[in-house]
Amino acid sequence: MIDLDIDTTSGGAAVAHIVLNNPAKLNALDEQAVRDLGDAYAEAERAGVRALVLRGEGRAFCAGRDISDVDPRDDDVMGYLDGLVAPVLQRMAAFPAPTFAAAQGACLGVGLGLLIATDVVYVADSAKVGSPFAALGATLDSGGHALFVERLGAHRTLDLIYTGRLMSGSEAVAAGLFSQALPGEALLETTLAAAARAAEGATAAFVASKRLVAALRDQRLGLWESMAQENAAQAALCDTDDYREGFAAFQEKRPPRFQGR
Repeated sequence: MIDLDIDTTSGGAAVAHIVLNNPAKLNALDEQAVRDLGDAYAEAERAGVRALVLRGEGRAFCAGRDISDVDPRDDDVMGYLDGLVAPVLQRMAAFPAPTFAAAQGACLGVGLGLLIATDVVYVADSAKVGSPFAALGATLDSGGHALFVERLGAHRTLDLIYTGRLMSGSEAVAAGLFSQALPGEALLETTLAAAARAAEGATAAFVASKRLVAALRDQRLGLWESMAQENAAQAALCDTDDYREGFAAFQEKRPPRFQGR
């Protein structure tokens, strides 16, 4: 479930609050949830808000794609990632006002992509960030390769991918992935205060800087080009035995038995 609330600060500036509200599934996103998220951003844009806060309810920000009911034998991963997720992430990144995220617990897969598409990200010290896909026979998606290689370098990126080790929020901030790491009890308050300040600032100037920063970032292989390559790689992996085994093991709550094919 995706909740949208538009609040007015004491100065009269509107702030959108978008909440991933499916804590029982660690806010994992199925196809409808991705559509609803895109709709929430569109509605916030139409409302002319001057800042936006994205957060997740419960003990996780977002554990990624909801694969609990996915049959890997006929999984349309390209339709999910390229047809649904990538356009929503692009809409998020292009939102015409400053955007902030408060992220706790798991920030994985598509959940990591949501943070990549957000301007300013505050994470809990204990947040979990990385590539959990070693246990699924799948590959990092939603822009993760571009972010990790840019900030961590090739060797550390592949170390995280091969081992499946997750960084804490503190490690992720120290590596330059996100803005600040905070104690869990201060996370939301700090994020809301930052968004309120931005909402009362010079929105047009902020958006100009946002576009300049995006242009500078994308001088290499751009985020969206990298994401398209990730999506194609993920679609190709759908035909492998290990991909199907990874999904089955996740759904059956057992360790995977990969055969390397």
